[in-house]
Amino acid sequence: KKKKMAVNPGMAAALLTEFWSPKVIGELEDSYLKVAKVKGTLAWHSHDQEDELFFILKGHLKIELEHPGGPVAELGQGEMYVVPKGVQHNPVAEEECHLLLIEKKSTAHTGSVVTEKTRSVQEQLK
Repeated sequence: KKKKMAVNPGMAAALLTEFWSPKVIGELEDSYLKVAKVKGTLAWHSHDQEDELFFILKGHLKIELEHPGGPVAELGQGEMYVVPKGVQHNPVAEEECHLLLIEKKSTAHTGSVVTEKTRSVQEQLK
């Protein structure tokens, strides 16, 4: 049987069973491509050394920036936003939302903040 070469990020995200638990679906240079299924709030955090790209596969995501009450990036299906390194951010999905994330392999899931939702890179590679 031939190995399928193409990856469908939308299908990969839809198959996830746990919210806020990204899974690696590909590698590009020193970055991972990940999919995630999210609902509710993750946590305020930042990545001191890495930018983080959010691309919306399905649904709607708000990314609160800098501090509570600060600017908000509102993203719909097919839209993307890059959170610059060092910027505090908190992703919020009022309804289920499917994401494609592109981040350096060194990026910690929730930066230096650890919550019950935090997943290690090893967990994301499973």
